[in-house]
Amino acid sequence: MEELDPVTLTWKDVHVYSTQKKGCSHRRSAKLSKHILKNVSGMIKPGKLTAFMGASGAGKSTLMNVLTFRNRGKLKIDGDIRVNGVPVDKSKISNISSYVQQDDLFVGTMTVREQLTFRAMLRMDKRKHTQERLQKVDEVLHELGLQKCADTVIGVPGRIKGISGGEMKRLSFASELLTNPPLMFCDEATSGLDSFMAHSVIQSLKTLVSEGRTILCTIHQPSSDVFELFDEVFLLAEGRVAFSGPVSDALEFFKSNGHPCPNNYNPADHFVITLAIEPGQETHCRERVKNICDNFEASEANKEIMEKTKEMSSHPEEHLQQVMDSLKESSRYEASILQQVKCVFWRSWITNIRDPMVVRIKFIQTVFFALILGLVYLKTNDDYEQKDIMNINGVIFIIITNLSFYHVFSVLNVFPLEVPVFMREYGTGLYSAGVYYLSKTIVEIPFLIIIPIIYMSILYWMSGLIQDGEAFITATGVSILISTAAASFGYVISTAAPSTTAALAIAPALMIPFLLFGGFFLNSGSTPDYLIWLKYISWFYYGNEMLVVNQWEDVDNIRCSSGPSCVPNGELVISTLNFNRDNFHLDLGLLFVLIAAFRLIAFLILLIRAKRSSL
Repeated sequence: MEELDPVTLTWKDVHVYSTQKKGCSHRRSAKLSKHILKNVSGMIKPGKLTAFMGASGAGKSTLMNVLTFRNRGKLKIDGDIRVNGVPVDKSKISNISSYVQQDDLFVGTMTVREQLTFRAMLRMDKRKHTQERLQKVDEVLHELGLQKCADTVIGVPGRIKGISGGEMKRLSFASELLTNPPLMFCDEATSGLDSFMAHSVIQSLKTLVSEGRTILCTIHQPSSDVFELFDEVFLLAEGRVAFSGPVSDALEFFKSNGHPCPNNYNPADHFVITLAIEPGQETHCRERVKNICDNFEASEANKEIMEKTKEMSSHPEEHLQQVMDSLKESSRYEASILQQVKCVFWRSWITNIRDPMVVRIKFIQTVFFALILGLVYLKTNDDYEQKDIMNINGVIFIIITNLSFYHVFSVLNVFPLEVPVFMREYGTGLYSAGVYYLSKTIVEIPFLIIIPIIYMSILYWMSGLIQDGEAFITATGVSILISTAAASFGYVISTAAPSTTAALAIAPALMIPFLLFGGFFLNSGSTPDYLIWLKYISWFYYGNEMLVVNQWEDVDNIRCSSGPSCVPNGELVISTLNFNRDNFHLDLGLLFVLIAAFRLIAFLILLIRAKRSSL
């Protein structure tokens, strides 16, 4: 284990205000609406496990965001935050710290070891060789007791059984420990865990603290045995500091203020209840909280903290050269672009081939629908009668719509679930948005090719489409492009929608206009001028015209048995639909343009969301 230089985090006179816009014109001005944190100061020392506690609305999460320079949004923040007496900003604090968030977000199809290897390859110092990174992975697995589940998949709730909640939380710590950070922030480390798992997780943090790390942890309603593991407690109430210091001193402080902790009672519950604002007794509770905060502000313990903070600010510990070097500006990404692409591509490929929803169900569904539709339109030759015109055009309609909806909803059911993981990893500087999007695009190429080939190989020959090898290859190629365009449109919706549910609700409403102007239900020549733009951004239209031309352009004879209203040849079928055989190559080019446009729009939306989430 690498030796750690001790880190002391201090903050002084922190004030936080929420802001709101005032007025409805272009002259809007920001108005301070609420004073969330009021003159908050504190110190977290190395070798001490510190609990951030307080009732709901006390300001714990806000203070954590202030100290980590994350999720600040439009808050107005004043105050001085330092590490070993040196002022820090977002980039500097990120270089020496890690932030374990409340929600554990992982790609569930990866194993524990693969998750840590992925992080090690992207996050660790670029000067370290691959063997050193893998050795570090083994050390972290051992340190946090994850060896027994190292080769177990993480799991997806409701779909893939994986590791337990406690193991997943320890995996969150392990992912951050790969860079050996001397300073760690943990948000609600025991959230959703039973008492045994909670104790195990905090015991792991206690072990990390004993190695010289500085760890602060927000915690909600810890049991008494879990609370005993903490060395110090930092209590917030109504945006003010109610106490900061050793747990034993906290009990004495509350007792001296007329609020002794009853015998055999959990001190954590006593502190929170004493500092809570009870409904119906707001005035009395706020007066009690004010007295406690005022008394701590005037206490010797607070004065000692302020003096130490001032002393460290006046004389930064210059001998801690490693920490000081880490506080210098550095690149957002530790890994090169090539390394990022390689690792993200590797993970994306694993996700695709291991997820039963992606592989097995996709292929089974493709074969099943192709066979069913082939039996419905069963025709084993291309000797056409008049009734076959409607059937063949119906097959073309089914091919385009089925492939389109299939690939759109395949994206909608998978990609939105990965976006939260991407947002978090992008925020920590693991890889860039462009690398992620490029890797996803490359990984899906085999599926966008193989699925249409299987589908067309079955349906094309069963449904009586023109029996010609070249026409079959052309139709299959067009089907691949239709699938790619549909998937690209799915990415636009997925990146723009806030959730999978919203994406699934929005997609049909947006696809119906494209389908309507695709030439199936409305003759191409009847499109209203004011809506003609919808036709030119519809992949249904381009695909329909190309497949119709490919099918009918070489059909010279269609048998007629019903009089003069017959359509004698394929050329006339094309013209009655207001399609033009000379447009084939133009449609092909425009379909490529449409795919590129959808992909670019989806990437820009994803990039904007990623930038906003990292503020």
